[in-house]
Amino acid sequence: MKFKILSLAIICMIGSSAFSQSFKIGVKGGATLNKLTGQSFKEQFSFGYHLGGFATIGLGKTLAIQPELMFNQSNVDTSSKFSAVYQFNKLSKVKLQYLTIPLLLNINANKFVTLQLGPQFAVLMNKSKTLVQNGKDAFKGNDFSMLGGLQLNISKIRIYGRYAVGLNNLNDIDNKEKWKSQSVQLGVGLAL
Repeated sequence: MKFKILSLAIICMIGSSAFSQSFKIGVKGGATLNKLTGQSFKEQFSFGYHLGGFATIGLGKTLAIQPELMFNQSNVDTSSKFSAVYQFNKLSKVKLQYLTIPLLLNINANKFVTLQLGPQFAVLMNKSKTLVQNGKDAFKGNDFSMLGGLQLNISKIRIYGRYAVGLNNLNDIDNKEKWKSQSVQLGVGLAL
């Protein structure tokens, strides 16, 4: 019992010190360059977009935690092999919409430059209608990625660039080949 009370007191002290350092919320959005690796996809990035919000919880002068909630639309081009291997009717473009939840560790190099890294969990919200019409669920319902990037802080404006690498196989049809996601996010945020 004493251990539980002591643990709760320590958690409350850490939480209150974190919030007393700094707490900011904001909105963000920008372009996303997406690519799925695998024989069935073209080896090039295609454009999408992302919109969402963030919170920054300061843990001192140099560290902060930044959870985010964002809507991402990914556009992916398939190669000619996709329809042949998986017997879809001339499927060339796939549109995927994800709700992503990055949890980033911010390392403030100085007042203007922040390094960001951490995991990102994504939930597939909407698949291309072409895939639904073909009666198959080609893509798994979630994706787990690791992010790394740089953010410039100019007053309340946040300009950022990130690279995300997917860690799990997105192919939900079979095990013929592994599909992994990659993306580059470029955008602007505003701390409120």
